[in-house]
Order: sequence, then C-alpha cells, then structure tokens
Amino acid sequence: MNEITVDIWSDVICPWCYIGKRRFEAALADFEDRDAVRVRWRSFELDPTTPADIDETIAQRMLRRQGIPPEQALDLLSGVTEVAAGEGLEYRLDLARPVNTFNAHRVVHFAAEQGRAEPLQERLMRAYAMEGASLADRETLTALAVAAGLDEPQVGAVLDGDSYADAVRADEDLARRFGVSGVPSFVFGEAYMTSGAQPVEVLAGLLRRTRSEAAAH
Repeated sequence: MNEITVDIWSDVICPWCYIGKRRFEAALADFEDRDAVRVRWRSFELDPTTPADIDETIAQRMLRRQGIPPEQALDLLSGVTEVAAGEGLEYRLDLARPVNTFNAHRVVHFAAEQGRAEPLQERLMRAYAMEGASLADRETLTALAVAAGLDEPQVGAVLDGDSYADAVRADEDLARRFGVSGVPSFVFGEAYMTSGAQPVEVLAGLLRRTRSEAAAH
C-alpha cells in the first residue's frame, strides 16, 4: 500500500482543532490501511499579532477587544464546550489563555524531527483547553514538551534561539497556497481539502478516497 499523507493545519489554542483531532483519530482508528497513513502537523497561528507578553483569559480578551461582558463571553463559549464533551473532552475555556503560539509551533516542529509531534500536539491542546496553561510561558512550554517525551536541554536550546521559525512560516505560506484560511484544515494526499471539525464519516470518506487514488497510481 502506498503511503497516504494527511496534512493537518491547526493551532494549539484552537478549541475546534482539538475536537477535529479527536474526530480524525476516530476515522483513522477504523481505517484498515491506517498504518500507511502519515500525518504531518502544520503550523497555523490564529492571531499572529498577539503580543508575546500578553497573558489573559478568553473572556478578558473579549472584554478588552469587543467590550463583551465576561458572563456573555462564557455563554458564547458554552456551545463549543458542549460539542467537545461529545468527543470526551472536558473543556475549561473559562481558564483558557489565548497567547501567542509562535514558539509553541517551533517546538512542535522540533518534536516532529524526534517522532513526537502527535504526543506534543495532544499535550499542548489539552493543557490549553482543559488546564488553563499559558503556552507562551517558557517554563510551562518546556515542561509540557518534556511530558511529551522531549529532551529538556534540547527544548531549551530551541526556545533560546530561532530554530524552526522558518518552518513555521513555511507551513503558513503553504496554507495560503492550499487556500487554508481557518483551522482545523485537513489536506489528504496533497489533493483533497476539508476545513472545520468535520464529522468522523466525512474524514473517513476522504481517507478512503485518497487510498483509492494512491492505489490507482
């Protein structure tokens, strides 16, 4: 069986991306050729203009930017929390801190070289959506990376320099070429794209379609 590539653009502070990850995992679990699937996690910053030193909750940001009272902001977040619960995810978006994620994406690229991208994505998404962790905090980010199986001194070296900055920007440039404007976005076999936290059956159908295309070549 030829290799099937699935490129997934996401941001670690995107609640819908974590839901999309769970649904993709469910689709992959029932896919008979899952061992032939190569997943490539791609960087996407929901808000690259977020200052690196800003650390506030979603409700605080909505109040500052849009004048939305905290109670109303949390009300607006309740819908995605309910959807997440359907996927077995216990969101605490009242604690979530939508910080600048550029450094987190750099560490994910480092993790990919170590074969640890998926565990790190999982740990970062969980920490953001369920634990109120600030993924822009160096100590926190390092601890989460170590928990995902990475070497602490090596992570520190990445964070102290600018390693993988070009890789993050290359992913974002590639997203524009594919027409990715929001996340999560999935590109199957570099040919078929779908955006949003699609139902499991949609993702499973795209896996089968990509397999058929690969078999034809």
